Amino acid sequence: MLLLLLSLLVTPPVLAQATGPLIDALATDDYAAKEQALTALTETGDPAIVPALKALESGQLYRRLADDKVLIGQEQEESISLTDPLTGAAVGTEPAGNVELIRVNNRLRRAIGASLGALTLRSPDAAVRRTAAEAVFVSRDAAALPLVEAALAAEQDIKVKRSLEQARAAILLADDTLGTDDKLSAIATIADKGGQAVLALLNPLLGSEDAAVAKAATEAVRLIENKLAWAAAAQNIIYGLSLGSVLLLAAIGLAVTFGVMGVINMAHGEMVMLGAYTTYVVQDVIRTHVPGLFDWSLLIALPLAFVVAGGVGILIERGIIRFLYGRPLETLLATWGLSLVLQQAVRSIFGPTNMEVGNPDWMAGAFQLGDITITFGRMWIFLFGLMVFAALMLLLRRTPLGLQMRAVTQNRAMARAMGIRTARVDALTFGLGSGIAGLAGVALSQIDNVSPNLGQGYIIDSFMIVIFGGVGNLWGTLVGALSLGVVNKLLEPLAGAVLGKILVLVGIILFIQARPRGLFALKGRAIEH
Repeated sequence: MLLLLLSLLVTPPVLAQATGPLIDALATDDYAAKEQALTALTETGDPAIVPALKALESGQLYRRLADDKVLIGQEQEESISLTDPLTGAAVGTEPAGNVELIRVNNRLRRAIGASLGALTLRSPDAAVRRTAAEAVFVSRDAAALPLVEAALAAEQDIKVKRSLEQARAAILLADDTLGTDDKLSAIATIADKGGQAVLALLNPLLGSEDAAVAKAATEAVRLIENKLAWAAAAQNIIYGLSLGSVLLLAAIGLAVTFGVMGVINMAHGEMVMLGAYTTYVVQDVIRTHVPGLFDWSLLIALPLAFVVAGGVGILIERGIIRFLYGRPLETLLATWGLSLVLQQAVRSIFGPTNMEVGNPDWMAGAFQLGDITITFGRMWIFLFGLMVFAALMLLLRRTPLGLQMRAVTQNRAMARAMGIRTARVDALTFGLGSGIAGLAGVALSQIDNVSPNLGQGYIIDSFMIVIFGGVGNLWGTLVGALSLGVVNKLLEPLAGAVLGKILVLVGIILFIQARPRGLFALKGRAIEH
């Protein structure tokens, strides 16, 4: 035990003495010599040199001209503050002219990445070790093989151990002197990993002179390509559900105004646009006055967008729509003209260019699910669409307003005879549909350009979804939106985006010929007319 403690105390200075001159050897203009010094540093296996390599990679490693000492530098106004690359101790500040930056080229930068991967294989953090193993797998640097094998022998974490085995196999496959059995074992090891990186390793082996190796590589490639094909199909379905959730948000408000009330509202897309611009205004105010609240900007914008779009919707219903009930053609023309007025009004206030609407931190980035990539933004929009749908269903079925809306929809005269103020219900229903469109605008501002034309991109799809799902049926809207989203994304790789959309439109037309009321039974005032 005493010897062990002594070894722990003695080892770092010994390593420091050994690696110090190797780091100083990086101070040369010869890139080949730099690469040799880098290889020598990597072979020490000393994790203390990681800060120096990171500084070299990021352009922060300098040579002090006075004594050719290599140090990590931090630029200040006209000077460089220097620290020791091994101990991290400050060693003073030098004028910029007294130090020289150690430059790297792309080849050296790749070598640095491989060295960093190899040197962090023994990190206390399992995630860091696994990332390092992945880096070695990509680089396949033969110099890292001893470090990989040493790390593999000491590794206890099953996932990290598997990554290390795959990194070792990738390095061995690049060795032309490897025997057949070892190559077969290496192919079997990396075949489980799958992915394009493994295909890149295996494809050169397909033409191997060794028949056993070529056969094993061919079988592994076939299995991986099958997995990738299934993953691509699953990815398209995920994209389709994501697109469907966007369409659901845009269409669900229309399902109320068109599906339930029977009003052909061509200005519905502009309600979506108003919700998006409300988000822009909220973020602009927050950026200017309280930037610390930026991550809350969408939650603040949601009720405001609902109120703004819903309020405009009520004004439209009271000012225009109520005079046109039962006259669908006039309603269509009036709301189409109104949509042009709203677009021009927004264009006059905010300008014709796209407005910048930022993503909060919790909506940025993506995560992997096997070979499938899912962005947080799309995932939150999908969940938000389902929450809006559930809230609307609860409102229609569990609240007095929902009961009155359904009563007016099913039999206006009877509802009026029962004392329901049908005019008030009409205004609130139209405001509700417009308010939901405003909520859709908040969500769409995160994935689409916020401009006066934002709503025009969704109005046609929204009408198609409501008709396809069944006018007046919210469940039909949900099923229609998700179905069309998935079908669109499955057709795009085969037929292209434009032809895919045309095929969807033709399919809906044929479907409506067979089922005029859509997927679900037609309900609502429209059937009375």
